Amino acid sequence: MTIQTLIDELAATLGPAGVLVGDEVSSRGAGIWRTDKIAAPVIFRPATTTQVAAILRACNAVGQPVVTHGGLTGLVEGAVARPSEVVLSTERLNKIEAVNAIDRTMCVQSGVRLQAAQEAAAEQGLLLGLDLGARGSCTIGGNIATNAGGNQVIRYGMARDAVLGLEAVLADGTVLTSMNAMLKNNAGYDLKQLFIGSEGTLGVITRVLLRLRPACRSQDTALVACESFAQVTGLLASLDVSLAGTLTAFELLWRDFYRLVAGDAPPLTAKFPYYVLVEAMGGSPDSDRQRFVAALAEASEQGLIADAAVCKSVAERQQLWAMRDNVEKTLEQKPAIIFDVSLPLSKMEAYVAAVMAGLDEAFGDHSTWVFGHAGDGNLHFVVAPGVALDPAVRERAERAVYEPLQAIGGSISGEHGIGLEKKRWLPLSRSEEEIALMHRLKRALDPNGILNPGRIIDAVSGS
Repeated sequence: MTIQTLIDELAATLGPAGVLVGDEVSSRGAGIWRTDKIAAPVIFRPATTTQVAAILRACNAVGQPVVTHGGLTGLVEGAVARPSEVVLSTERLNKIEAVNAIDRTMCVQSGVRLQAAQEAAAEQGLLLGLDLGARGSCTIGGNIATNAGGNQVIRYGMARDAVLGLEAVLADGTVLTSMNAMLKNNAGYDLKQLFIGSEGTLGVITRVLLRLRPACRSQDTALVACESFAQVTGLLASLDVSLAGTLTAFELLWRDFYRLVAGDAPPLTAKFPYYVLVEAMGGSPDSDRQRFVAALAEASEQGLIADAAVCKSVAERQQLWAMRDNVEKTLEQKPAIIFDVSLPLSKMEAYVAAVMAGLDEAFGDHSTWVFGHAGDGNLHFVVAPGVALDPAVRERAERAVYEPLQAIGGSISGEHGIGLEKKRWLPLSRSEEEIALMHRLKRALDPNGILNPGRIIDAVSGS
């Protein structure tokens, strides 16, 4: 069966709005910060779980590879579709079905934007703990399929921690509905975990039941400068205790990144090696503010702070977060590679030094910016080697960043996933037995290998 025959077969099921071809496909960008366009011949846009099942059933019957699209904010080529693949977009699965204020749950379709879900929770006096810089573009389904992290992991955990239940469609069109609404449910295997972080390789997530939290009444933010990495780790330990469970974000910026994003009027002078964006959220604005300021004063007395600026308004807080989220600034002048890794905090200073030494050896003159969610051990590097990004250059950069992780038990991916880009490095973070089990799961749930083929692992055959 040709792709055109498949398009004709599904057109009646999906309707005119459910099938895009020609310029409607090729005019779309392939992803965030990419200059290429979508290369697939068709985008299927289901509006219901039943329609998703029909698409996968038809594609599975003829062995047609399918790539799932959400908000296209991924950075590891997980959604880059080839001309031989068709796209299944969740953009019409965009309904917030229910918010239950008593149970503190929200039921959404997988194409709902993260920011829309956050706002719907806030309208009910609740909070969705997941938060990313791409909140306005990324989708809940994509967040869960990649087990996204973000700014508040230190308190609310990864995307996995926000999921109570989900619905997914398997490769053969089987609909698996596991919309559990309870925090505690030990009735057999927790099947939703198969799909969280599997990057669409085991099934297409269509609906999700999210766990919500009480909305916080206070939000205190500060930018802190540190003169050593020992001060950074000491500051985290001190604030974690003195803020009594309200510490929500601990974002670490190395000096070069801070200088780049702080602009001409930096909130703190750019002479220090480390800058930490600290945020605490609580339930009593007056007392929380006092405790926040007292916690910073105590840390200063302990010799853990070189300088600090405490936000006095919402506008000042927004300015600090806009600075932290301005990763795109690193891509303005030079071709660069974005890395996402995770490692123990105790190993971080030496690891960054090893990476820098490796990049110096590989490229000599290069620009590298380092920042990340240090409270949970997640770092990002943006490496501009100073030369064209051909495969050999990328290989040298990847080797410098990834290889030092193996000896310290780090991960080549903290929150971005594996996709096509990182799969050759997977053995640095996963054992042969773990990878073999991944292949077995893939064969069991997608025996024809149609779902996001080649992502995470090479082939359904286990080769």
